[in-house]
Amino acid sequence: MYLPEDELQRIDEEERLLKGQYKHHIHVCLGANCLNAHSAQVLSALETEAKARGLEKVCSVTGGGCRGLCVAGPTVTLEPDNVLYGKVQPNDAGDIIASLGGEPVERLNRPTDNPFFMRQQRIVREMEGRLNPERIEDYIAAGGYKSLLKALNEMTPAEVINEITRSGLRGRGGAGYPTGLKWKTVAKARGEHKYVICNGDEGDPGAFMDRSVMDDFPHRLLEGIIIGAYAVGADRGYLYVRAEYPLSVKRLQLAIRQAQKQNLLGNNIAGTAFNFDLQVRVGAGAYVCGEETALIASIEGKRGQPRPRPPYPAESGLWGYPTLINNVETFANIGAIIRNGSAWYASIGTEKSKGTKVFALTGTVSHSGLIEVPMGTTLREIIFDIGGGIPDGRKFKAAQTGGPGGGCIPEQYLDLSVDFESLASVGSMMGSGGLVIMDDRTCMVNVAKYFLEFCKSESCGKCIPCRVGTAHMFDILDKITKGEATLDDLTLLEELCDTVKHTSLCGLGQSAPNPVLSTLRFFRDEYIAHIVDHVCPAGVCEFEKEAVR
Repeated sequence: MYLPEDELQRIDEEERLLKGQYKHHIHVCLGANCLNAHSAQVLSALETEAKARGLEKVCSVTGGGCRGLCVAGPTVTLEPDNVLYGKVQPNDAGDIIASLGGEPVERLNRPTDNPFFMRQQRIVREMEGRLNPERIEDYIAAGGYKSLLKALNEMTPAEVINEITRSGLRGRGGAGYPTGLKWKTVAKARGEHKYVICNGDEGDPGAFMDRSVMDDFPHRLLEGIIIGAYAVGADRGYLYVRAEYPLSVKRLQLAIRQAQKQNLLGNNIAGTAFNFDLQVRVGAGAYVCGEETALIASIEGKRGQPRPRPPYPAESGLWGYPTLINNVETFANIGAIIRNGSAWYASIGTEKSKGTKVFALTGTVSHSGLIEVPMGTTLREIIFDIGGGIPDGRKFKAAQTGGPGGGCIPEQYLDLSVDFESLASVGSMMGSGGLVIMDDRTCMVNVAKYFLEFCKSESCGKCIPCRVGTAHMFDILDKITKGEATLDDLTLLEELCDTVKHTSLCGLGQSAPNPVLSTLRFFRDEYIAHIVDHVCPAGVCEFEKEAVR
């Protein structure tokens, strides 16, 4: 059997020779958002136009991953011109091909000079837009899987864990637990088998960070998972992906087959004694399955419900065996850390929150999409520099971080450092990376009601505080938005928040009150206006006439 080092080197050299034959390279985004905006037709039109002009031997037209600026899709990247076009249509293909090597097409949208791109630092989304996610050759030519070979051939499992520990990487799924500590616990646990699970069950409203990694960088994710399995001594693994992400499922399954063919998955990986098999499991779309014990139950074929801890999955997880669970973004950082070293990674971010964070920037912001910034970047920089500010001359009102279990952060904290500790200090959380921007037309009571309705509908019903408490809290918020509540209802709402937060079984119920608590903390006057004055300051809630006393 060949050694993968030799095969990877061969592929790398072949890809470089192949790309060197072309004078121009055109990458069309084939991410989910751009595909929905008909980027596949743009790709076909560019291929047809290049062929019609006899340029197929000097101009390559290929699919690429997401560039992040989803509001500008479909996007097309030209190299070596370093030009990015946005909102491209099939009938623009002629002008784009004609412009190669010359001046950019003036009439087309060119967002490259936008601070959206200039103010980011990419680790997870390195080489975004320039790799075809369905070709392992593209990833290898960009240095892919070299970190895996370094770990297998030059490092012991303990050395890998120590490197991750020194990097300061914390779990990107929301809780921020130290990754190295979790890996060390699983490595020490005893079991006939050990499992690795990648949590790709991204369910926060408006969040699509993990989906983009799975869609655009499937091999980067696989490399991190395999390194993790080697470090903890696991021989089997699962990628748990929600069914609503069919493109992710397709590309991950393809990536697994390609990695197996290159002897990077399966038996005797890279010619070593390390064996590891990986499968994709498709979830049924239950938000609670993002919680690790509910996710484990789902993989085992049971109803996705959480169980009390301890024991923790690190000691007794999937089918009772020690199990390492990290989310997509966490694993996507691993290859870069092994390649560049823990000191490099630890130099980025804040004292306690290292590295970068990918956010899905959505809501009333000019440049919505995926961004990756160093931990410690302020909300003001993210919203007004990278995001381009609030459109239509409106005023910023709040930023909601952390998904349904996060909090709403008002204008007075725009200079807040975005890291685990700072967000927690104002009643919010990092979560998986959703960042929703709201302007002065937003009713904060209605926002709290929206997230409570989500948590209520997604509660698995196993524990009473969450099952009953979220429903009762929603009913009170509904009364407030209809002008039917009293101040006694507001008092009861706060008492319920405390009870649900401190007595629910899992993170869904424990964090469900956060949007209510944060809006009560910073926008209490809006609650009072609804209850006492029967007025919605934002003009969103419409009260029934008979409800107004």
